[in-house]
Amino acid sequence: MSAIEACRTEALGGHVAGCASCGHQHIAYNSCKNRHCPKCQGPAARDWMAARAADLLPVEYFHVVFTLPAEIAQIAFWNKKAVYDLLFRASAETVMTLAADPRRMGAQVGMTCVLHTWGSALTHHPHIHMIVPGGGLSPDGTRWVPCRPGFFLHVRVLSRLFRRLFIEGLLALHRAGALCFFGDLVGLSDAGAFTAWLAPFRKSEWVVYAKPPFGGPEAVLAYLSRYTHRVAISNSRMVSADAGTVAFRWKDYRIKRGDRQRVMRLATGEFIRRFLLHVLPDGFHRIRHYGLLASASRKANIAKIRALLGQSPATARTEAGAEPVPLTLREPCPCCGDPMRVIEIFRPGQKPRSRAPPRDQAA
Repeated sequence: MSAIEACRTEALGGHVAGCASCGHQHIAYNSCKNRHCPKCQGPAARDWMAARAADLLPVEYFHVVFTLPAEIAQIAFWNKKAVYDLLFRASAETVMTLAADPRRMGAQVGMTCVLHTWGSALTHHPHIHMIVPGGGLSPDGTRWVPCRPGFFLHVRVLSRLFRRLFIEGLLALHRAGALCFFGDLVGLSDAGAFTAWLAPFRKSEWVVYAKPPFGGPEAVLAYLSRYTHRVAISNSRMVSADAGTVAFRWKDYRIKRGDRQRVMRLATGEFIRRFLLHVLPDGFHRIRHYGLLASASRKANIAKIRALLGQSPATARTEAGAEPVPLTLREPCPCCGDPMRVIEIFRPGQKPRSRAPPRDQAA
């Protein structure tokens, strides 16, 4: 919260930019670069996307979502690192196991997974967004095995294997003493009580769904740029805020047809509480790669797949959206359009010696 409060204020320092043509000046304060800050994720997302663009393959891509039941999500809130780690592992293992089954695809697959912990109303709703290429390498690594056009894997089969793997993993965490319980669920610290409490979840339907395949590499990039570095709420959703109330737009998914957009008004303290539900533990990675796209072997695997698909590196760069937008470009002068240059850098807490004139004088 301190980082977000100080973001782009004199508390973090900054620089004075000046135009050599017309003399216009303005002050730009530094960003906090906190990964939970709504204002700081644009540059980080573009940087990450530029690195990922070179990894895209000329195949269909699928979007699969794995969601935890609300009751288990409550345990996840108290044990974020342990349960979120398990959510990543169980969802990735589910897809890799079923894809490797000879009765289904019989291939080694790879995926990029992104953790989101919020619903549209800022409630605690942990789920994994997974982007998966539509196919994989044969077990001997000599062929590219595509999935059926427009179809990846059966959602119900994915759901049931995910349910089993997650429950087994949760029981293992309990046996290892890695889970804490509070409030009405404090009695689940007992192994027998916890096993009995989990029993109904072995038979309930867990929400796993797959969206239609993307329209091509550009669509994948556009999707990832919106999702990878998203925070619980962006500034664009804010309607109003004062000392007592915060109002923001949210989407009511209970409405099946028509306009789902609604405005929610919360007491300021409640809004802050909901926002802080989604702060992740220090050092926790919420973007992870598995299988063929795991970091250690990603470059080699992608090069092999491209060779099998007959795609040259030059073609791959062109299809991926080509040249990333440099992050170092500065906005032109708002008065005359000529380049701006930095004429002074000042440290946190310091006042700039060069004072930017008011806009009416600059004009």
